[in-house]
Amino acid sequence: MDRQEALESVRANVENENLVKHMLATEAVMRALAKRLGEDEGEWGLAGLLHDIDVELTEGDMTSHSRLGADLVREMGASEAVARAILVHNQAHGVPPQTNLDKALICTDPLTGLITAAVLVRPDKKLAGVQASSVKKRFKEKSFAAGANREQIGSCSAMLGIELDEFIELGLRAMQDVAGELGL
Repeated sequence: MDRQEALESVRANVENENLVKHMLATEAVMRALAKRLGEDEGEWGLAGLLHDIDVELTEGDMTSHSRLGADLVREMGASEAVARAILVHNQAHGVPPQTNLDKALICTDPLTGLITAAVLVRPDKKLAGVQASSVKKRFKEKSFAAGANREQIGSCSAMLGIELDEFIELGLRAMQDVAGELGL
């Protein structure tokens, strides 16, 4: 499976453009993490791009979300590692992360939401002007972007050996690199 096929599948299964943008942001951060950790950027990018492909199909049912997604991406030709990471990222299933890919997707998924929220409160709503320090400040505000699980984001240090400040900086830069695709 290549990126173009994956993106076409995302567009075929996801109508909500904001969800598509979240998946594109997650792809960008996953690719940057893979590069930082010496992992396969293509495979990690696919996991990020496809991780929520089933959200609309499951109508947000967290007991089905990511199980269906993992099955879908297997059928589409994604690797077992990508399918497993997609399954594991929904912690409602209780499947423990084992690989760096599993762990990275768990940490990255909520980080993209936090960064996006930090952008959307800015008057210009542009990633270009956002500083990592402002995202870190927002990270400490529990009521800000409450859906962005701080525990998952903060687990980057224990799970991947990357300090929180570096993780936020890496994620922000990765999203800034694809700001045009994200409309931010």
